[in-house]
Amino acid sequence: MKAVVMNAHSEKARSEILAKLTYAIGKDPVVAKRHDWLHATILALRDRIIDRWMDSTRRAYRAQAKRVYYLSLEFLIGRLLRDALSNLELTEPFEAALRSLDVDLSLVEEMEPDAALGNGGLGRLAACFMESLASLDIPAYGYGIRYSHGLFRQMITDGWQTERPEDWLEGGNPWEFPRREAAYRVAFYGHVAGEALADVRQRHFWHHGEALLATAYDTPMVGWRGKRVNTLRLWSARPLDPIHLEAFNVGDYSGALADHNRAEIITRVLYPADSTPQGQELRLRQEYFFTSASLQDIIRRHLQGNPDLKNLADKVAIQLNDTHPAIAVAEMMRLLVDMHGVPWAEAWKTTQAVTSYTNHTLLPEALESWPVNLMERMLPRHMQIIYAINEDLLKMVRARPGMTAEFISSVSLIDEHGGRRVRMGQLAFVGSHSINGVSALHTGLMKETVFRNLHTLFPERINNKTNGITPRRWLNGANHGLTELLKSAIGDGFLGDAEHLTKAEPLARDKNFRQAFAAVKRGNKAELSNLIAARMSIATDPSALFDVQIKRIHEYKRQLLNILETIALYEAMRDEPSRNWVPRVKIFAGKAAASYAQAKLIIKLINDVAHVVNNDHSLKGRLKVAFIPNYNVSLAEAIVPATDLSEQISTAGMEASGTGNMKFALNGALTIGTLDGANVEIREHVGAENFFLFGLEAHEVEARRRAGIDGRALMETSPALKRVCEGLLSGHYSDGDSMRFRPIVDSILNGDWFLVGSDFDAYAKAQEDVASLWTKPDEWTQSAILNTVRMGWFSSDRTIRDYARDIWHVPVK
Repeated sequence: MKAVVMNAHSEKARSEILAKLTYAIGKDPVVAKRHDWLHATILALRDRIIDRWMDSTRRAYRAQAKRVYYLSLEFLIGRLLRDALSNLELTEPFEAALRSLDVDLSLVEEMEPDAALGNGGLGRLAACFMESLASLDIPAYGYGIRYSHGLFRQMITDGWQTERPEDWLEGGNPWEFPRREAAYRVAFYGHVAGEALADVRQRHFWHHGEALLATAYDTPMVGWRGKRVNTLRLWSARPLDPIHLEAFNVGDYSGALADHNRAEIITRVLYPADSTPQGQELRLRQEYFFTSASLQDIIRRHLQGNPDLKNLADKVAIQLNDTHPAIAVAEMMRLLVDMHGVPWAEAWKTTQAVTSYTNHTLLPEALESWPVNLMERMLPRHMQIIYAINEDLLKMVRARPGMTAEFISSVSLIDEHGGRRVRMGQLAFVGSHSINGVSALHTGLMKETVFRNLHTLFPERINNKTNGITPRRWLNGANHGLTELLKSAIGDGFLGDAEHLTKAEPLARDKNFRQAFAAVKRGNKAELSNLIAARMSIATDPSALFDVQIKRIHEYKRQLLNILETIALYEAMRDEPSRNWVPRVKIFAGKAAASYAQAKLIIKLINDVAHVVNNDHSLKGRLKVAFIPNYNVSLAEAIVPATDLSEQISTAGMEASGTGNMKFALNGALTIGTLDGANVEIREHVGAENFFLFGLEAHEVEARRRAGIDGRALMETSPALKRVCEGLLSGHYSDGDSMRFRPIVDSILNGDWFLVGSDFDAYAKAQEDVASLWTKPDEWTQSAILNTVRMGWFSSDRTIRDYARDIWHVPVK
């Protein structure tokens, strides 16, 4: 064992870790395995967090502070150990403590599983917001579901995505605290009775047909320098009775556990496929389950410190993260009117005052709607309430002059076309006092498209809150080398206020700083090269241009455009092997929804192209393609700091914001992208000259779609695209199977809805501009530095301050 210099802080950490290893884990250090050290370290750190957590809670109660409640179906929190150590500035003492025990902290950290509580940007945004709420000393709770298996573990088998259960809870979760006392009955089905059945606005009684218990598990969320520790409360489902002994004793073992299994299935998996009626029913059960438990918990907490609910809006701010918890509007009305006797008009005023709604998408399929017959069967009282809210809304609309039948139909909460469905996005809109978009472009498009007519009725409600990311996680945590370089140049103030990064802007012209910046990037790329080699046996050159697209696989995100241009580049390199080509490594990662066949076919195409390209020795290693499986937060933390070129190439008008674009730019990647989502604002901040822009704009996309796109004519005008598609149909990239990728070619020929063909040549030209700048390392590095130092505005601290000021009306210290 090497000698380790210890101080009082590290000695204290050492003794705490050893105590936990001995008395909580039950292991002697001589035989302890790496996972034992992980749990002992987390438990030792957790004890220190608990004191701050309790103090934060006591301060909120003493001040009778207004609390923020963030309801989200996803919280993609990733690993917590490194994040908590960093935010409490305890990394060095804990690292030294473990080193004195001959244990490497970095290896221990790698043992921590990523919490399988989310899928993509929606869940990661929620995690960043929780960290910023604590860092800004705002009392807050996050509410979600404690999924046993999350989305899925992605495996690649013969190039195809296959799904396996995620087992993140298999070894237990040392961060969480079960709260058996925080258990609430959540009901489904049954029938409704009341004294005045004809008037649904009076108190009614819901005689449920099925009920289960939502039990709470709390995880502390630590803010920067431990200013505040807030709570992430996740709900797990369990039956009222764990087993039917009568059935068990007569040999009906499956029947004896039927209620147990039916309850647990609610919190098994994130986003069960909803292509079947059973899948739709499970999705709705999930959404109502966590929403009802959360609202019951909020009201219970309020009544602990207040005599009644009259001042609920003064003490409670509920933020709905997308449409999934939209049933909260009807559930709050049910709780207020039926359970607490609040008159309808007062209850409606309170519901709107406490509720606000963040919209994250303009895609119709993501603006959820549920069949009326399903809602009437599963949530009969809520359907009555929704009908009453809709009646009041339409009565108000009809009283206005010039309202047409088409307009009235468009704002109704019930879609009468193609089967009656409840429009959950519109329910969230009508029941909230604030509706925000997540980028300037997205917010403008909300007003013009999905909520155009509701915006006409309520023009003051829609506002913009551009997304952000926490610099503590995505710079300090993910990119230690760059953080230390910036701290040596401008101090560490940027970790508490990211806009301090602008102090480093003059250093973009400093030769020594540019060299140091480039060296950090090269080191990060070497680490990623090692990861790719270890996981995929693909050799990559850290001096090559690392060109990266990592995000959920979806046609509008256009991984297809990227890989088609990669094929065109490959063909061009084979045509002119002696040309001085810029070496590139094309890196992809992301999961496709299990039932999304076209997205899964795109993954297969990427892997098939990788097989051909990576085994073509004539390229001399100048082009490599890697699809890294099972994308999660920890993988992103390895890829983002090593990226040179960030692919943000969605069809304009379809990406609400994006936050990956912010993480890459903060870490010194240049962006190639369309004017979509937050790309617009990023380009404004970092400078147009430091951003590779291409493609149709949102209004042009809409115009093309209205006019109709002739994919065949389009292909005739683009020889490179035509050659690529012919190559796909020839079987060259599919082991001679000429039909494998025909659906991909057909998607371009027959309508080209996502404008892949329309933007192909412009994208290829932008990639040529990328290659040109890469040959000028000083200029590239200067642009990379300017991206980093001009990204401070995109901190989630700024976003939360905007929410606090404009929507929640809570003070920020």
